[in-house]
Amino acid sequence: MEHGGVLLTGLFLLWHVLASQINGLSVEEQGLCSSAFHYKDALGKAILFFEGQRSGNLPASQRAKWRGDSAVSDGNPDHVNLIGGYYDAADNVKFGWPMAFTVSLLSWAAIEYKNEISSVNQLCHLHTAIRWGTNFILRSHTSPTTLYTQVGDGNSDHQCWERPEDMDTPRNLYKITSNSPGTEAAAEAAAALSAASIVFEGVDANYSRRLLSHSRSLFEFADKYRGSYQASCPFYCSYSGYQDELLWAAAWLYKASRENKYLSYVSTNQGWSQPVSEFSWDNKFVGAQTLLAMEFYGGKKDFTKFKSDAESFICAVMPGNSSVQITTPGGLLFIRDSSNLQYVTSASMVLFIYTKILNAAHIDGVKCGSVHFSASQLRKFAKSQVDYILGNNPKKMSYMVGFGNKYPKQLHHRGSSIPSVKAHPTKVGCNDGFSNYFSSSNPNPNTHVGAIVGGPDSNDNFNDVRSDFSHAEPTTYMNAAFVGSVAALLAESEDEYLKLPQVNKTANMAYYV
Repeated sequence: MEHGGVLLTGLFLLWHVLASQINGLSVEEQGLCSSAFHYKDALGKAILFFEGQRSGNLPASQRAKWRGDSAVSDGNPDHVNLIGGYYDAADNVKFGWPMAFTVSLLSWAAIEYKNEISSVNQLCHLHTAIRWGTNFILRSHTSPTTLYTQVGDGNSDHQCWERPEDMDTPRNLYKITSNSPGTEAAAEAAAALSAASIVFEGVDANYSRRLLSHSRSLFEFADKYRGSYQASCPFYCSYSGYQDELLWAAAWLYKASRENKYLSYVSTNQGWSQPVSEFSWDNKFVGAQTLLAMEFYGGKKDFTKFKSDAESFICAVMPGNSSVQITTPGGLLFIRDSSNLQYVTSASMVLFIYTKILNAAHIDGVKCGSVHFSASQLRKFAKSQVDYILGNNPKKMSYMVGFGNKYPKQLHHRGSSIPSVKAHPTKVGCNDGFSNYFSSSNPNPNTHVGAIVGGPDSNDNFNDVRSDFSHAEPTTYMNAAFVGSVAALLAESEDEYLKLPQVNKTANMAYYV
């Protein structure tokens, strides 16, 4: 087997060199410009990332072996079970609001691309990632008017650099109630559970019904006791208000339940909708607008405003339609210089889904003033963003850890940057973590496979430095939106893959198992 593997590898390398010479490209450029992006591999790694973000008791099926159990007494001060869920980024805190948005995005991807994801044997892994989040949301919703929204103290955690398995920072509990509301957090939790209820409808009917029941309750709580969510500032606080989350949740509840009261709700509150240029953990307007544009093209013509506002977003992000430079010289959509790739992945996800909507309605594109963008142009731009992240960029590097030969090695991430508790069982305290690992110039000892970093600056520059959290830190919602983007390219990837020379397919067979 070993000799056969060497022979196949040699044949593959020979073909790759010859092919690149024929096309006038270097081997590196050929890998970037051909169909060798391996979207299937990227999808699998993007989903695997969530296992490295898990909190709580890890199952025997855990694939990110460098992680161990952590935060296994969360909720104890209030005598509730808040074990599980996800750490949102590089920290050891569980923020309920962005976690729920992550679940909403993963569920949307599982709904829109169910067949594509299933065809590459990743649907079960995606369901597991979704359920890890929904189980925590269910535990957090301890009464009709109580939702726990944060576990852990953000200020203390950010002053400490230690593995989640070692953490000794306070596990303070934060919650919203009828007396201290947080509409955005409750509505996002409702959106996440209703979207997930669709995912599990044909998989686990009882679980699906439970999710939908909690979603209804959370939406009623969010809507009846309105108040903007400010509990976890300065880390996650609302800037866009709560009307976007209420529309987003009501749209998902209608999609999940088909109950007319939710349709009436969005119709009555259509005036809340407004054009935006980002889709993020704070601003869900275009998500709601896209879901409701589906209804418009399905015959509900009184939803014109949702459709128009959704297409206004498309016009705002498509290059060539604005006097303001909105892409880097290398072609990356650029919204702001702090975890910019979160806006790139979410915008790409919307563009791919909207392309599906247009194609299903036999509408050839979107008109933006005097410019017309066809559905294929929208898809092409979204694809270029995925390809940029995976290596087709001026740096010729992947911004997904563990994908390709060149990727960030100094990920800004506590657990990844300190040796695994299995390899180094002695506790690493806060100060030792900072002095020995955070400040080290060495690559992270654990490869957090699938983690997408914040990305390059407006000039396509990226310094692989652990301390640069704005560009080197991953987040769950960034990866979740990428799952929804790369899944859209799976069928295309398969078509292109079949066109490759036979020796290439044979040599890469083990890579795809």
